[in-house]
Amino acid sequence: MTLKNKTVFITGGSRGIGKAIAVKLAGEGAQIAIAAKSVTEDPRLGGTIYSVAEEIEKAGGKALPIQCDIRDEAAINEAIAKTAETFKGIDILINNASAIYLSPTEQLTAKQFDLMHDINIRGTFLVGKACLPYLKRSQAGHILTLSPPVNMNPEWLGKHAAYTIAKYGMTMLTLGWAAELAAFNVAANTLWPQTTIDTAAVRNLLGGEALANMSRTPDIMADAVLAVLSKENKAYNGQCLIDEQVLHDAGVTDLSRYSVVPGAALYKDLFLD
Repeated sequence: MTLKNKTVFITGGSRGIGKAIAVKLAGEGAQIAIAAKSVTEDPRLGGTIYSVAEEIEKAGGKALPIQCDIRDEAAINEAIAKTAETFKGIDILINNASAIYLSPTEQLTAKQFDLMHDINIRGTFLVGKACLPYLKRSQAGHILTLSPPVNMNPEWLGKHAAYTIAKYGMTMLTLGWAAELAAFNVAANTLWPQTTIDTAAVRNLLGGEALANMSRTPDIMADAVLAVLSKENKAYNGQCLIDEQVLHDAGVTDLSRYSVVPGAALYKDLFLD
C-alpha cells in the first residue's frame, strides 16, 4: 500500500522514535501531524514539533505541528479536528507518547504513577477514541501503538509493576480495538523493539551512554513501522509485533546497520524473555 497523501497522526513525535517514524513516512509522501508538548528545545532531549516539521517537509511530506498534551482531552479533540480539517481526514494513528519510571513500588511517587497512567493508558485511549470517526471512513485505517507484548512472566511485574501495567494497558487497548474495529476495516497492532533503542530516555533515565552503545538507532523502528503500514489488505491485525521479525518478514535479514556501535553486543529490551 502506498502512503502517498495518507494522513498520519503521531503522538509525542518531537524526538527519538516518533521523529524517526515521522521523517520515514514523510519520505513516502505522507502527511504528518506531530502532536507533542515540545515547542522550545530542552538541551537534554533535543527537538521540538517545529524542528521535526521542517525535517518532514525536507523529506517530501507535509507537516502539521500541533502543541498537544495528551493528558488534556480538550486539547486532543482540538488537535485531531485540526488535523482532519487540514488534511481532509486521518488514515493512521501512531500512539508513540509514553512516560517511564522503572522504580519499585516503595520508591515510586503518586505523581509518577499518575503521569504514566495518564499518558500511557488514558492518553492512548482518548487519542484513539477521538480518531475513530476518521479512521472508520478511511480506506487505510490503522492504529499502531508502540507497546510490548503482554508477557506475564513475574519478572516484569516484580521489577516495576506500575510501569508494566501502564505499558500493558496500551497493548490491551490496541488489541481490543483490533476486535472492535474489524467490521470497519480498521487494523490495530502494537510494535516493540527487540533491543533497546538509543533515545533520550535511554541516555538520561535508563543506562546512559553505556546502554546507548548497546542499542540500535530509532531507524529500525521507523523501517518496521513502514513495513507494517505498507502491507496490503490489513495483513497485520490484532498482533503484538517485534521490529526484528517485521523486517525479517519484509526480506531484511542484515540488521547490522542499525547498531549504534557496529558489532557491539545488543541489550534486549524490556518485557522480552
